[in-house]
Amino acid sequence: MVKEKIKENKTNNIAQSYWGEVFFRLKKNRMAMLCLYILLVIILLCIIIPIISPYEIQTTNMEVKDQKPNLQHFLGTDLIGRDLFTRLFYAGRISLGIALAVVAVECVLGVVLGGISGFYGGIIDAIIMRIAEMFMSFPFMIICITFAAVFGNSIHNLIFVLAVLNWPNIARIVRGQILILREMEYMEACEALGISDIRRIFKHLLPNVSAYIIVYATLGMASVILVETSLSFLGLGVSPPTPTWGNMIQEARNMLIIQQRWWYWVPPGIIIFISVMCFNILGDGIRDAIDPKMKR
Repeated sequence: MVKEKIKENKTNNIAQSYWGEVFFRLKKNRMAMLCLYILLVIILLCIIIPIISPYEIQTTNMEVKDQKPNLQHFLGTDLIGRDLFTRLFYAGRISLGIALAVVAVECVLGVVLGGISGFYGGIIDAIIMRIAEMFMSFPFMIICITFAAVFGNSIHNLIFVLAVLNWPNIARIVRGQILILREMEYMEACEALGISDIRRIFKHLLPNVSAYIIVYATLGMASVILVETSLSFLGLGVSPPTPTWGNMIQEARNMLIIQQRWWYWVPPGIIIFISVMCFNILGDGIRDAIDPKMKR
């Protein structure tokens, strides 16, 4: 009986804060928590495997080229003798780093422009939203192909073009929430106290939209991983020899490799599938935890 009361008190203390209550509800979602743990394991492996591996990322060894998975090379070697196990997790650094950078840049652009648009309205809102609609109307793949052809397909160029094409999505979400929040009574109080517009936007409005930003960022990670994979498969992503999950799976364009050398493309395909699935399920779990309708 005493233990149950202590446990109940701890639960009540956690639920006192908004984010504590969100995390409490998220922990109840076993599938979302499982996906979170899987993602943490993948990220940890991407950090430590290239450090502790006895094989260098770009070192070639023709004596062990094209070997199947074995005790020395857990995922085999490629046509020039590079260890695919080490390259897989080093590629994870690049792919996850690109996804994180793209989401961060597009969230900064989208949140700032969406916040300004929703707060001021009028001509400012009209101009920003027309610009956003213009970017959303661009044919995505054609723009990526053109940009890669003109400026080259480097990591920085890929991050730039993906962020620039995707910021309108989060901008529209933030704008919609700001339009609702700016009519609240506490915003009238802020105006009566003479608080500046910048402080009202960044201190009193945007923090109340942070839940939506977190959900968008989580789901956006999965989307960017898939986009990077698709572009790299077409030869428009990060150029070899820098490995990414996308350009590792690019080997599958050769029918001989698909049929006879499965260890070239199956491991990156599996880890892409697991990562994207986990980000999507975790994003859905966070959205359910944040949704007030789910509140106990």
